[in-house]
Amino acid sequence: MKISHIGIAVDSLESAVANYAALFGSNDPHREIVDEQGVSIASFTVGDAVVELTAATREASPIAKFIGKRGEGIHHIAFEVDDIQAELDRLKAAGCRLINETPTEGAHGMLVAFVHPSSFNGVLVELCQKKAR
Repeated sequence: MKISHIGIAVDSLESAVANYAALFGSNDPHREIVDEQGVSIASFTVGDAVVELTAATREASPIAKFIGKRGEGIHHIAFEVDDIQAELDRLKAAGCRLINETPTEGAHGMLVAFVHPSSFNGVLVELCQKKAR
């Protein structure tokens, strides 16, 4: 397991890209729309991890709901695993509250699943796995 990325919920993707481009000294983030999650992302690689700026593409998306309740800020920490379903099963058996019992399509060609913040001291945890080619 390793840290994959830190997800940051933002109102305006373009404004956030400008801010983080200044911080990282790079104005060439990876961009992607994830229709299934209702988000548009811009990702900056920072060392061995990624900072993923995430904006809602529709009002009913989880990011829009998050920003509506809490405002912009850190949304989740993602951990890359080798076998996402095995990790979900292990966490469920350990009593963790899963948001997704099975993985869904995510950004960067990954399978993703979320674990409820109540299981990790208020932090939303995302598990992600590279899809087999």
